[in-house]
Amino acid sequence: MTAPVPGRRDGSYDLLLVEDDDGDALLVEELLYDTDLPHTLTRCRTAADARRVLAARAVDCVLLDLHLPDASGVETVKAIQTDTDAAIIVLTGLDEPRAGVDALAAGAQDYLIKGKVEPDLMQRAVRYAIQRKQAERANAALQIGRLRAEENARLERGLLPEPLLSSTTVTTSSRYYPGRAQALLGGDFLDVVQTDDGQVHAVIGDVSGHGPDAAALGVCLRIAWRALTLGGHRNQQLLHLLEKIHIAERAGSDLFTTCTLITLDPNEATLTLHLAGHHEPLLITPDGAGEVTAAHGVALGIAPGLGKWPATQLALPPRGALIAYTDGLIEGYAGDTTTRLGVDGLLRIIETLPTADPGTHLDDLIARTRTLNASRHTDDLAILRLDWNADAPRAGAKTRGSAP
Repeated sequence: MTAPVPGRRDGSYDLLLVEDDDGDALLVEELLYDTDLPHTLTRCRTAADARRVLAARAVDCVLLDLHLPDASGVETVKAIQTDTDAAIIVLTGLDEPRAGVDALAAGAQDYLIKGKVEPDLMQRAVRYAIQRKQAERANAALQIGRLRAEENARLERGLLPEPLLSSTTVTTSSRYYPGRAQALLGGDFLDVVQTDDGQVHAVIGDVSGHGPDAAALGVCLRIAWRALTLGGHRNQQLLHLLEKIHIAERAGSDLFTTCTLITLDPNEATLTLHLAGHHEPLLITPDGAGEVTAAHGVALGIAPGLGKWPATQLALPPRGALIAYTDGLIEGYAGDTTTRLGVDGLLRIIETLPTADPGTHLDDLIARTRTLNASRHTDDLAILRLDWNADAPRAGAKTRGSAP
């Protein structure tokens, strides 16, 4: 159904008269002719004819008689409403005092009594009916926007929770952008928790597809990952369990999930990675930024039960940051070319950005990639940055100059 556009390019209104009586139709035509209202008028004799016209094009206002050969009474209004977003003005007879009121209750914007209408009244009625319909559509769109915002907020809480982190040597920053304006969040997800042994565990993942099915599966996997991690499950065993949940909860057999598991041990100064169809994260040190070389495994749901996800362990420098991201960050275009940004392009951007403040760094990085892409590629984007500093004061430790 196409929304009407009040006022055509020539400044006129497109009106549809649905009236089977030739005399009444002539009266309406003459009234409109005597107004200052610029308009074009199409006449139909039946509700069925009117519905065919409305299905073919948008009109601004329907002038509707309540007694047609194929429809009568308030049901006529309901029948016409199903095929148009146009304003509806009902034409009633002198002996129908309640018909107009009932028509308003059924959704019409106004009613006029035949034989008691002057040109000025006709003109005002048409203009005001169109304006009221516009206001109704605007209010409906506003309500839809509010419901969408509430739904996005609920999904965002599920996809992007508060990290469970008590370490003073490790900090986290993250950002999430849906691929389409005003769209539901997609299937990208991330999370960070710290277990009692001091290890910091993180996950970032991307469910294939967009919309509520992908988002719901992403929320499910994120919550499952947190519960299983806090329950002591690790490494390949954890990925096997996540794959079982993925298969049980996915809406279609074609959905798969890529993800990266990260375990950062501040005490041992080690970083362990498991890649399930996901690309390698970036490591930032005082010497610069580069892509981590890591072993790969298949995405969850591609080969159920057959997946192998080898571990990659790295020694951590005393100070640095790890950036894990979904492919929405690198699959956009690199400026005025047909070339994708890719990891190399991302590293070139990072070389030009100050990295000291994690949040600002992520904001600048995303802004730069989105500017280069210029909305030519639309995919969801999630990014997680883990910073560590072995020289940072530990929780509960005394610092020089502190009270005993």
